[in-house]
Amino acid sequence: MTTLEAARAVGPGLDRVDAPMKVTGKAHYPNDFGYPGLVHAALVHSTVAAGRIRGIDTSAAETAPGVQAVITHLTAPRLEPGPMTLLGASPPTPFQDDRILHHGQHIAIVVASSPEQARHAASLVRVDYERSEPLLDVHDPRATVVENPWGLDSDRGDVDAGFAAADVVVGGTFTTPDNTNNPLGLMSTVASWNGDSLTVHDSTQWPHNVRATLAAVFKVPESGIRVLAPYVGGGFGAGLRVWPHVILTVLAARQVGKPVKLVLTRPEMFTSVGHRPDSVQQIRIGATRAGDLTAITHEGLSSVAMEDDDYEPVSLCSAVSYACPNVRTQDRQVRLNIPCPGSMRGPAEGQGNFALESALDELAHELGMDPVELRLRNYCEEHPLLGLPWSSKALRDCYLQGAERFGWSRRDPRPGSMRDGRWLVGYGMAGVSYPHYQVPCQARASLHRDGSADVRSAATDIGTGTYTIMTQLSAEQLGLDVSRVHFDLGDSDMPYAPQAGGSGLTSALGNAVGAACRNLIREFLDVVKDDADSPLRGAAPDEVSVSGGRIHRTGAPDQGESYTDILTRHGLEELSADGRSTPPQPDGGGMATAGAFGAKFVEVRVDPDLGLLRVARVVSAIDGGRILNEKTATSQIVGGTVGGIGQAMFEETATDPGTGRIANATFGDYLVAVNADVPDMEVIFVGGPDRATPIGTKGVGEVGLVGVAAAVANAVHHATGRRIRSLPITIDQLL
Repeated sequence: MTTLEAARAVGPGLDRVDAPMKVTGKAHYPNDFGYPGLVHAALVHSTVAAGRIRGIDTSAAETAPGVQAVITHLTAPRLEPGPMTLLGASPPTPFQDDRILHHGQHIAIVVASSPEQARHAASLVRVDYERSEPLLDVHDPRATVVENPWGLDSDRGDVDAGFAAADVVVGGTFTTPDNTNNPLGLMSTVASWNGDSLTVHDSTQWPHNVRATLAAVFKVPESGIRVLAPYVGGGFGAGLRVWPHVILTVLAARQVGKPVKLVLTRPEMFTSVGHRPDSVQQIRIGATRAGDLTAITHEGLSSVAMEDDDYEPVSLCSAVSYACPNVRTQDRQVRLNIPCPGSMRGPAEGQGNFALESALDELAHELGMDPVELRLRNYCEEHPLLGLPWSSKALRDCYLQGAERFGWSRRDPRPGSMRDGRWLVGYGMAGVSYPHYQVPCQARASLHRDGSADVRSAATDIGTGTYTIMTQLSAEQLGLDVSRVHFDLGDSDMPYAPQAGGSGLTSALGNAVGAACRNLIREFLDVVKDDADSPLRGAAPDEVSVSGGRIHRTGAPDQGESYTDILTRHGLEELSADGRSTPPQPDGGGMATAGAFGAKFVEVRVDPDLGLLRVARVVSAIDGGRILNEKTATSQIVGGTVGGIGQAMFEETATDPGTGRIANATFGDYLVAVNADVPDMEVIFVGGPDRATPIGTKGVGEVGLVGVAAAVANAVHHATGRRIRSLPITIDQLL
């Protein structure tokens, strides 16, 4: 079965189909929903980082105006642990004992008639603690170290022999701080019980995970739970797990017998919905004078919460990025009294790439070799661990085309040699990869007698453009105009979809949508297979094409008929079909599944007297496989690059070393890149469809952020001669 090129629904920069709803205020986010009798919740938090609750006095809160209930570990029922998920274990279930594991831990929830009454009553709760000395430093010898928790450490060749054969060895310690996901929309949950049935509106990137978790925690059937998230105000990974506040909102709604709404405050976002964990990385790279890599060792040390299993293998990028015969990577975690970490855009690679690509730049400087040339010299044509050719890889073109577009040839390699008035000018670059990720997904497609189509799946659109690209893909697969297709998502009653995260949703969902649409055309052919009045009688799926709302024999547009005619003649209002996608195996078809690749080129300006750093321009060359919508894909890369600038220059979640309190949990204190910090940006896409999946896509959600920090730091070295090994890059490092 083929689709005529005339449809051309995929590829052009189609405007977002959900834009009119958003700009007119008709798009309803979780905190926009209400029910008759709705009441509101506020949280009470621990003011110590470790210990136990010796006593908790809720009497003043319980008698405050409008209060419906105050729930603590003393009054909460026994709840079950959340399930194991594709992303690991669920966070610990709240209110099950008196232990305090981190500062800001939820220890009570207050329900009242209004948000203001709930917050006021929450301030009246008094707590007596039995304090313990918190563990807050990854170097604390008392802390428990978790070795290789997911079995992702790697060791190939003989690294000792590799370093012995090296003419040049560089390396050092690189550190990255905690960063906090800060979507503009505050995470919100609205829960309403009707007997044993539950409806939840939640700021989630994965409705089915919320449904499965709530079913397990509250011991109710999944079939009785409906989770809705048609619009989510950003996420960046914060909505990938079912956090304790979601469970507490559902618990409160059951306890008071009314619908309950909870909207986190901005400070609560810093303790309640995860963060990018800090890292301390030791990296060494050896090479010959000709620039051939002989050995790499990369060790990562990251923090994790006391009773959580979130894991980010920051060193793994060094195992697969370059053609080096001797490589050892190792990751460890240290259990601390901190809030649970979680995925934040570009998890693991965002930290690990900074160390690897900075060290490579240092090696290029020591060798007197152009940084692009060094990377091309050690380019790996095959997956270094599997020994298989990539399903697609256009990283070489990313280097070459990105360098040309940026004007890399104008770079004087001598540090401090380029100036613009008083400003020192630096050029820096970094290679980028982000691993393949795809899991099973399902979708359903329906075609109605009026010629319109509905396609649906329980995925979410966190601003990435899923509504739009899936509408385009459905239109192409069915041969319809985009205006005739309605794509719906964000409802756990729809066919199963995985999380919007890991740069894997487009391929998983797109392949499922493609399969559903192809199966729907088969349904139409089955209807007319014995129809003497149909020019498609007896036609097989591989003998037809679709365009203009019609199915016709390939190469014979006049031998066909419209969907509408088939449905009308057979007395049918609509036909529907389901489709599913399954991920390719790592060695399926004798090839290694490839994620996205890219190259980042950055120009910075540094004022040597004031230590001011400005990013002047960025060129991103990206191999994202088949690009379904260049406009939304470009926006993804631009947005990721802005996040990378934030990681490089501004973002650091500051925890008080004595108390464990997050000291900058507001937008007044936690710095992010704003308009004035965002330079001229150019994005170019190279390469073509990926062979591993039917629709040829990869994912571009994360690859935009990865590499920015290293490219900025490398540009700073070129401008000043200072090698930056700690993020964010601050004024004191440049003076």
